Order: sequence, then structure tokens, then C-alpha cells
Amino acid sequence: MRYIIILLLLGSLHSKAQVKSYIISVKGDTLNRVDNNNKKQGPWVVHVDALRGEPGYEEEGFFADDKKEGNWRRYSLVGDLTAVENYKWGEKDGKQLYFTKMGDLLREESWKATNPENPYDTIQVPDPAIPDKWETKIVKLEVATVAHGTWKFYDPNTGFITKQENYFFGEKEKGSGNSAVTSTPAKTVQKPKAVTDWEKKNSGKKKVKVRDGSTGY
Repeated sequence: MRYIIILLLLGSLHSKAQVKSYIISVKGDTLNRVDNNNKKQGPWVVHVDALRGEPGYEEEGFFADDKKEGNWRRYSLVGDLTAVENYKWGEKDGKQLYFTKMGDLLREESWKATNPENPYDTIQVPDPAIPDKWETKIVKLEVATVAHGTWKFYDPNTGFITKQENYFFGEKEKGSGNSAVTSTPAKTVQKPKAVTDWEKKNSGKKKVKVRDGSTGY
């Protein structure tokens, strides 16, 4: 048992030696880690003050080698959830949700990120010579992320979709984008379970207090 404890302690010391600086939340969580290569790693809380008429905000999510990865949540400075965004390779990827200050869904976007080490993707295109025939082609994406999929815009007062746009690798499809109120209100759209769990757990959220954990490297 003593031997196991020593190994655990050595592993802990080795792990901290790879971190240049960090902060610790009131719950004891290690946040905002910067490694010895000056790259952001792990869970982060980002605070941005209001500036020149633009409202401030706070974000929380994960960094992997200095790039945003996975689910990120944005809050107003009073703690209201305003956005849930998803990232891959540091760029927006998949569904993005934006909310009003009252918590109503305002806009739903869809994006596709590109792997910088392999900026190619396969797409289905119609055969110009044969009707109803589709071919698979490999294309090189020249930008890091593009609008791809369905975008929905909601009336926050009624919860109904007011406009819908469809994108295909950054190009808006013809005929999309016309204003049209549908019978499906936004309030029936389910937020991700992680978001609802967080909101229940942190209702009446106070500012996160942290202490500097710089290791002095």
C-alpha cells in the first residue's frame, strides 16, 4: 500500500511539473492550465469585460493544445446563458445555439470544421449527364470552418421559426432564407442535457472565485 501511495504522489508531481500556470476554483478544480509550451490545456473559464458598447461575457469549456474543443457555454456577466457552441480543431463544428437574456432560443446554426492536417472531405454531387444519379467527389476545403446544414431563426416572443436557411459547404442553397412562420415553436426544442443539468445546479450562480496557482516556471 505504501508503495502505491508513493507512486501516486510521484505521478501527481510529474503532472504538475508539465503545467506552467493554473488557477483553482472554490470547488478545488484546476482551471486555466497553461503548459510549458505556453499552450492552453483542459477546462478553462474566460472572462471578457464590456468594451466600447459591446457587452462583456464569460465562457467555459475545454482547450486542447491551445484550441477550443467540444462544448463551450457563454454567459452574460450576470450569469444568463446566451450561447452553447461546439468546436473541433479550434473552429465551430456542428450545432450552435443562441439564446435571449430570458432564455428563449433565438437562433440555431450549423457549421462544419476542417481538419488542418487533412483539409479534404467527400461530398455527393449530381451527375450532369444522368438524372437522379449522384457521384462521390473529394474536395479540398480552403477555409477552417464553413456554414453547413440548416440554420433556423426564431421569434423569441412566440417561439416560432421565422426564417430557415440551408447551407452546403458555405454556399446558401437556392430558395432558402425566405421568411416563413412554422407551427413548431422554439420552446419545444430541447436544450442539451448537460446544459439543463448545469442550469439546475447553478441557478442563482455567483461569480467564480479562484486563486492563482502559478508554479513559477
